[in-house]
Amino acid sequence: MIDLDGTMVNTLGDFAEALNRMLAELQLPAVAPQAIENMVGKGSEHLIRSVLTHAGAQNIDEIYPQAWQRYEHHYLAINGQFADVYPGVLEGLEQLKAMGLRMACLTNKPLSFALPLLAAKGLDGFFDCVFGGDSFPRKKPDPMPLVETCKALGSTPARTLMVGDSSNDAQAAHAAGCPVVLVSYGYNHGQPITAVEAIAHLDSMAQLVA
Repeated sequence: MIDLDGTMVNTLGDFAEALNRMLAELQLPAVAPQAIENMVGKGSEHLIRSVLTHAGAQNIDEIYPQAWQRYEHHYLAINGQFADVYPGVLEGLEQLKAMGLRMACLTNKPLSFALPLLAAKGLDGFFDCVFGGDSFPRKKPDPMPLVETCKALGSTPARTLMVGDSSNDAQAAHAAGCPVVLVSYGYNHGQPITAVEAIAHLDSMAQLVA
């Protein structure tokens, strides 16, 4: 099970572009990508609400439906244009596929965002299944998405590796009973990833098999 944002693809540019287009339409000030980076990883609703708060929005519950609609519009329009696959990801995926392992992409990103992004970056052919933040009733760090993904892969949690970039991924994996490996370069809410318990912290997905 492999996370998407911050693990396989650096999508910060996409987030910043779509969110700042949304903010401009709401007549709110732009937010710097560095601030947005610390808000990524807990799903789109959390991201939008955090950005609205940071931009000084009032009555967030009232404007959220409009904000979500405009964010979705802009994100789908630019999905992948300001994003890059991290070095080592393709090599890592090719190694895993060559071993005959079944793989799932498991992200908190809405499925309607995740599927086109994987296709645009040439990553979609590696995965037996793809699940987004709206595929199950609960998102990571809840263990439910991992438990359900293990079922879809025909595996047990103890024999299914989670690869991610944040404490969300690790917390979900620990609760589900899955081993977890974390990459060092992603988004971890502004906290050092090496402080998060995992069986390994890797600088590249190409190191997974080794």
